[in-house]
Amino acid sequence: MQLEICAGQFILFSSQRDDTPLTEKVGPKLAKLTETKMGGTSSKSAPSTTPPTRLSTPPTRLSTPPTRLSTPGPSPELVTPWRPVNWSEKEEILKDLEDLKPQLGPLRILLYGPIGAGKSCFINSVQRALIGRNSICALEGATETGQSFTTTIKTHKIKKHGGGHYPFVFSDIMGLEINKEGIHTEDIVKVLEGRILDNYRFNPRGPITENDQKYNSYPKPCDKVHCLVSIVPADAITRIDQSVIDKMKAVREKASELNIPQVIVLTKVDKACEIVNRDLRKLYHSRKIKEKTQHSSNNLGIPVNSIYPLKNYHEEITQNADIDLIILMALRDIFNFANDYAEATYEPSNN
Repeated sequence: MQLEICAGQFILFSSQRDDTPLTEKVGPKLAKLTETKMGGTSSKSAPSTTPPTRLSTPPTRLSTPPTRLSTPGPSPELVTPWRPVNWSEKEEILKDLEDLKPQLGPLRILLYGPIGAGKSCFINSVQRALIGRNSICALEGATETGQSFTTTIKTHKIKKHGGGHYPFVFSDIMGLEINKEGIHTEDIVKVLEGRILDNYRFNPRGPITENDQKYNSYPKPCDKVHCLVSIVPADAITRIDQSVIDKMKAVREKASELNIPQVIVLTKVDKACEIVNRDLRKLYHSRKIKEKTQHSSNNLGIPVNSIYPLKNYHEEITQNADIDLIILMALRDIFNFANDYAEATYEPSNN
């Protein structure tokens, strides 16, 4: 055993094990100072019997599964149109309509549907497409207030470009409101039968009675409806109140009993689909418009080939050949359906 003092520290060197107490070797004071520097006593420590501490919490695992690549959904734009369109046949349709000569005239076409669907706007758009300029045939509401802008029944004649009128008219009536508000379905049925005269103001408190001066007790064939057209907004078809759908179904059932042909004009397609809003010629390439058409068919029971999605003139003040064409396509079929019904139902001498 050897003790050296180096840089103010006591350092012990030993070449072999020596169990002699430190106090006997270096004295009590030096032994106490040495133990302090070494951080403990000079006595031999007993081996620890405590097992090593283990982590009680298991290692954290990621709860989020690894991200998988999702399969892309169907394209909103169809490669093949679900209804073919000849975008260059506008003049041909105009000529067909110009040459119309039905046996019964004028043929009466009734427009009905929920408020704000565009009934009056459709009449004005038809007139524009036929004469090639802006026109106000039926007054329209500028805002949607939840109440019908049209409150009376009004017959609208459609002008020809060269003068005179086409051999068909539109009957415009009050829009359908939710629950028991607005026009009564009994009144619409009376219109189908030709029993309500022009300018009758619909009464939300009750349907027309036979004592009313606007009640037509002896309707002629030309007073009756020859085609029923449901005007339905494509951008809101899934939000139409069920009470309104029920009213439309009730009217349709009565029209079916009378064998009156029925179609749906699906308006506001530009608001329902951004693809169509950018390019109207994508109308029948749009998956969304196809779905809206099928939804309308399911809700109202009208076959898809009697549903015509289109865009009315709304903001435009100049003519658009594409808007004209899809309106004229619908109009041509509506007239033909009405004429077929009139020929099958009435004798020419009874009008």
